[in-house]
Amino acid sequence: MIHVDDVHKSFPGVAAVGGVSFGAGDGQITALLGPNGAGKTTTLRMITALLPADRGRVGIDGIDVGVDPAAAHRRLGALPHAHGLYPRLTPREHVAYFGRLHGLDDDVIARRSAELFALLDMSEFQDRRAEGFSQGQKLKVALARALVHRPQNLVLDEPTAGLDVKGIRAMRAFLLQQKQQGRCVVFSTHVMQEVAALADHVVIIARGKVTASGTLDELRANTGKADLEEAFIAAVGDDEGLS
Repeated sequence: MIHVDDVHKSFPGVAAVGGVSFGAGDGQITALLGPNGAGKTTTLRMITALLPADRGRVGIDGIDVGVDPAAAHRRLGALPHAHGLYPRLTPREHVAYFGRLHGLDDDVIARRSAELFALLDMSEFQDRRAEGFSQGQKLKVALARALVHRPQNLVLDEPTAGLDVKGIRAMRAFLLQQKQQGRCVVFSTHVMQEVAALADHVVIIARGKVTASGTLDELRANTGKADLEEAFIAAVGDDEGLS
């Protein structure tokens, strides 16, 4: 379970996030929507402790990220927009490295690596260096790396960006599987089809603040728009562009 309570973040000359609050429950998929510069990625970085909040609190299963980030990380798997792979390492080496960072012993790492490579269909490239991997292959490595310690909570920044149709379908199936296993999943996107297919709860952020939240039916009812895209535009304003 993830709780974001009135978080703020500013950079020189820019107030990126100005008081975002929302909750994401176990066994649910929560989608963050918003235009360019709305503060979605900054919010996700505060959830994953990559950026400290100037004000407010982020809780991961009751653990205050600002107080004990190491404990929060043990409950969290993160997929950043930039996957950040080491080109000279193989998928097996990537997963082993992150497993050791989480304090796992070699036997556990080997067992979980085998499970993840089977789950993500990585057998053909699990021992190849990552240099030259396709976008889909890079994504699978980053996912395996994020899941090696079996986190209860997953945070993904635009997980389908750059994928082909087959890859998008595979990612949708993967996220639904994580939900069915009782995990808390939070992802950012600007693709309305992803929201319609996956989201139990939607949080719309514009100009650094939450402008609407709820189920898809609640968003439609509150904006008076039957179409999800029209409901999004109504929630953020016609002058905002999609991210």
